[in-house]
Order: sequence, then structure tokens, then C-alpha cells
Amino acid sequence: MKNSYTIPRNLLDGLEAFLRVAERKSFREAAEDLGVSPSAISQTVRQLEDRIGVPLFIRTTRSVGLTEAGALFHAQAAPAFASLVNAWEGARTYGGRPAGLLRLNMPRSVVPLLIEPIIADFCDQYPDVDVEVTGEDALIDLAASGHDAGIRVGELLEADMISVRLSPPFRFVVVATPDYLNQYGRPQSAADLKSHNCIRQRISNGSVMPWRLIDGNRMVEIAIKGRVIVNENTAVVSLTKRGLGLAQVSEPLVIDDIRSGALEVVLGPLSPSSPGLFLHYPGHAQVLPKLRAFIDHVKAALATGMLDRLIPPEAPSTPRPATGRRSALRPA
Repeated sequence: MKNSYTIPRNLLDGLEAFLRVAERKSFREAAEDLGVSPSAISQTVRQLEDRIGVPLFIRTTRSVGLTEAGALFHAQAAPAFASLVNAWEGARTYGGRPAGLLRLNMPRSVVPLLIEPIIADFCDQYPDVDVEVTGEDALIDLAASGHDAGIRVGELLEADMISVRLSPPFRFVVVATPDYLNQYGRPQSAADLKSHNCIRQRISNGSVMPWRLIDGNRMVEIAIKGRVIVNENTAVVSLTKRGLGLAQVSEPLVIDDIRSGALEVVLGPLSPSSPGLFLHYPGHAQVLPKLRAFIDHVKAALATGMLDRLIPPEAPSTPRPATGRRSALRPA
């Protein structure tokens, strides 16, 4: 089936030659400017005139001038061609230096942990890059949504993503305040959770996220009950710290609260592990300089030990991957 084009595919053929002749008022000088022969310029302009259907130049042996149609065409075509050249050059700059809008997508809870500590330095170092950070817990298609990169836990990455590790593996732990545990007791097994108020979280597909725990060498999903359902991690943590009940969250999200004693881990040996957090982006053949600059900036920040405080105080003795879509992580 033939493609239907809104404008002819050869619409711009000969336009630069026409504009140069009109500027120079000479086919010979225009040919010198463009590095071609006068006959080639003449033929190119003639073909343009044939396509338009009217003569654009009045030619004599002594001079070259525009016809009325040529003057009208020049008045509108010259600024349009200049805009095209500017657009071309503007786009080319993205291939040489970090510039433009960098759009990042990540869970809300990750923004204060990873982005806020480094974003100011990044903006200082790359003043031509604007940064838009979208915090949302729903899984999205980066390319379809127009984002340059995202941050997700490793088990949720698609196989065609390029990834950069941001954190070591970490656990998903069940936590509660000391006051809650003193009042309602400390669960000793997964079955004990049925008698506790568990703060639940609704995910992007509309379902309530199950809790997953280790049972021997396998992962099990626990049907939990609770009076409150929220749709994002930071609300889960906030309600847990108010003593509303138990919650299962990623350990880095509550590591400071665990260290301070504000929250306590229960059922620790049953905690599943995640491969960690990863910066990920589509596997294009060429990474734009703005994204490459951000990737390098993140790597440099990691090398300084920025994530040291997020490493759990006691890593599980045998890391066990949390369930989810299996992903072939491709390092950048």
C-alpha cells in the first residue's frame, strides 16, 4: 500500500539553491557558494520552477531578478528555511552537549532517598539541562510516556532495559512501632499476621498488594487484613509510625526509623530480598548527552558512598529474590 504524504516528498529540493541565487542575484556566485557548477544550479532551479508551475527568475545575459511569483515565494520561503536550519542546528546540539529536558520517573518514596541528595549538584554542573521528576508508584512504559529514564526495583525491570545499579540488594521487612507490639504482641509466624491490623496498599492495577514471606525455600503470599488501604509507600510508613499496625515495606525506606528505634522489624528471617534499585532506560543505540551526563553523575555520587546509610544493618544471610517479573539486567 502506497504511503499518503500530506506534502510532496521532494518539496524542499532546490530550495537552498533558489534562495542563494535570489540573495546573490547570480547563478555563478550561488554555484561558487554551494560548491557546484553554474549549470547544476540552473538545472536545480529549473526543476523547482517546473514543480511549482511558474518561473521564479527573470534571466538576462546581464542580470538575474525575481518574478512576482518568485518574490512572493522568496518572502515566505526564506524565513521558513531559516527556521528549518535553526531547528537542524538546535537538534544537532543535543548530540554534542548535555541540554534539553530530562524526564525521570520513579516511586514517590525514592525521590527523597536518591534524587534530592544529587539533583542540586547535577543542575549546577549542567545548567543547560532542565529536570522533571515524576514520582508515581505505578509501572509505566518509559518510551510511551516520554520519560528518558526511571528508577525501579530490579525484579520489575523489563528485559530490554539498560540498567545502572543504585543500591545493594535489600529486604522487604515487616515493621511496627514498639508501642503497637507491646499492646498487640509480636507475631512469631506468618499465621500470626491474621490477628493483626496490617496496613495494606493498593497498586496500579487496582488490586491490593499481597505480603510475601519466605517459607523454607519458597515464597508464599499471605492474605492480610487491615482497616486502612493506601496507594503509596510514604503513606504506609507514616501510618505505621503512628502505631496503626504492621506494614511490609522496603528496608531502605525505614532504615533510619529502625536504627532510631521508632520502628522494629518482626519476622526478620522470613523477609524476602529484592535485587535492589536500578536506574533504567530504553536500550537505544545512542544515549542522548543529557541522559549520559545524568548517568555519569549518579555513578560518581554512588562512588562517594552516598548510599552507605541505606545499607541495611543486618543483611539476610542468604539473599532470596522477591517474586515478580524476571528481568535480564543489562548494565550500562
